[in-house]
Amino acid sequence: SPGAPISPAEPISQAYSLALYMQKNTSALLQTYLQYQGSPFSDPGFSAPELQLSSLPPAAVSFKTWHALDDEERLSRAQGAFLALTQHLQLVGDDQSDLNPGSPILLAQLGAARLRAQGLLGNMAAIMTALGLPIPPEEDTLGLVPFGASAFERKCRGYVVTREYGHWTDRAVRDLALLKAKYPG
Repeated sequence: SPGAPISPAEPISQAYSLALYMQKNTSALLQTYLQYQGSPFSDPGFSAPELQLSSLPPAAVSFKTWHALDDEERLSRAQGAFLALTQHLQLVGDDQSDLNPGSPILLAQLGAARLRAQGLLGNMAAIMTALGLPIPPEEDTLGLVPFGASAFERKCRGYVVTREYGHWTDRAVRDLALLKAKYPG
């Protein structure tokens, strides 16, 4: 009947499948991104874990903290992160259109990542609805963007976004696997 509660198993399974698919593409996106930025980004072994963006929540969390999260907190944090990532991936795509206009592969990968992040947002909203949880309101996570940012600053920003997209995708797979086990179909 139309008023019957929806089982969360199906949206969880759909979200989990999408997150696994996204996970297969995250390292390729990061490597392609770094390749197009030139040195030092394209240098072998480049890594700058200290670079962060205040407008993008980091995915890293202690196991104890992660394990103690309830379904609502786990999904709300992921929802907020993927909302921020969709907005940041749009910004990075715009930056790269300017910095690397002759890079259709990179631009396509960034666009696909943004669309998949939006898809995962929709899946998470369906899970939250099925569980009777409130869906956090959408907000502008970017805030004021410094349009006068140098090419190097924009490359750093893109690096952090593509790196954190991979970390959040890994965390989403882990979160959704936990929910999948908790709410089997």
